[in-house]
Amino acid sequence: MSDTLNGRVALVTGGSRGIGAAIARDLAQAGAAVAVNYRAQAAEANAVVEDLRRAGAKAIAVQADVSRAAEVARMVARVTSELGSIDILVNNAGIAITRGVDDLSEADFDQTIAVNLKSVFLCTQAVLPAMRQRKWGRIVNISSGAARGAGAIGPHYNASKAGMEGLMRGYAARLVKEGVTVNAVAPSLIETDMMRGQPDLKNRIPLGRLGRPEEVSQAVMMLIHNPYMTGQTIAMSGGMAFN
Repeated sequence: MSDTLNGRVALVTGGSRGIGAAIARDLAQAGAAVAVNYRAQAAEANAVVEDLRRAGAKAIAVQADVSRAAEVARMVARVTSELGSIDILVNNAGIAITRGVDDLSEADFDQTIAVNLKSVFLCTQAVLPAMRQRKWGRIVNISSGAARGAGAIGPHYNASKAGMEGLMRGYAARLVKEGVTVNAVAPSLIETDMMRGQPDLKNRIPLGRLGRPEEVSQAVMMLIHNPYMTGQTIAMSGGMAFN
């Protein structure tokens, strides 16, 4: 896959660490110019960008709260101005507020839907005009096994990820003849900040370990490189589907 994305511009939301940072690195290695979006982790995002630049890639860090339309518009305008029109969008930004049924509040629900689902809509709408004009685009949403399973975070999180996959299928069906593919990757129990400090989690996984961010990125890259695959979700759970 080396250099196969030369001339392409990619935007990774929530790209300052974990899965997003791994995806940004793989995109750059494949030749794309990469915009690393962050909301608050400026130091981490800049560190990722410096790593990409040292490896010879063109990269910038872009601050924006992707749940807000005006900030998304400014972000896309800056990326387009500095790197070029966006060809690849990875909707990775998200939050996981753990709540039970009895302590789940309206504010928790609204924030989760805004960050995990509304942001996907806003970012997709913002990049689509240029993709459709060029008849080429790749959109990959980072979902979760919670879109189909019970999950441990809460029903609000389940709803946000299930909604993300529904949105993905709706866009995929309507863009299939325009050169734009829309897919999702749904990992479960990956070694990220969200999962650290919970050593017992691996006991739930038949494979015997947590997944790694770079393994999620490999699935994302496969979707970006495959023009025949659209409207699909790749589930990654280390065999938990067999339980």
